[in-house]
Amino acid sequence: MFGWLKPDPKKKLQKAYEHKLQQAMEAARNGDMRANATLTEEAESLLAELKQHSS
Repeated sequence: MFGWLKPDPKKKLQKAYEHKLQQAMEAARNGDMRANATLTEEAESLLAELKQHSS
């Protein structure tokens, strides 16, 4: 009955994924390639989880 009040986990994952990619891009711009690699890896794991939820 009140299903529309529950937050959508896919939206939350998508937002977190986009935020991690943004952080990775900023790290690359600043020359911190180690942080870029770490953040990109975290973003990829979020993407895999997002794909798992959409199936």
